Amino acid sequence: MLQTIQGIYRNGKVELAEIPQDITESQVFVTFFKPQSASLASQFMSFGMFSGSQQSTEADFRDTEFNGDIDDTLGWD
Repeated sequence: MLQTIQGIYRNGKVELAEIPQDITESQVFVTFFKPQSASLASQFMSFGMFSGSQQSTEADFRDTEFNGDIDDTLGWD
């Protein structure tokens, strides 16, 4: 019986979106669709992704970095 399950290839490993039913071991074939750039996939935000009249600067990104401040008021004990 053939089963097709979607997944993502990342850092040399295939991550399946779901567990195959009734299969504990099997030969598989992996087909790659539309390769994505690893550098873009690993970024949460990219420079200029929110276009508008005011563009973000690199300084804006540095200002928003979390540095693990001890005296922040986020409720950490």
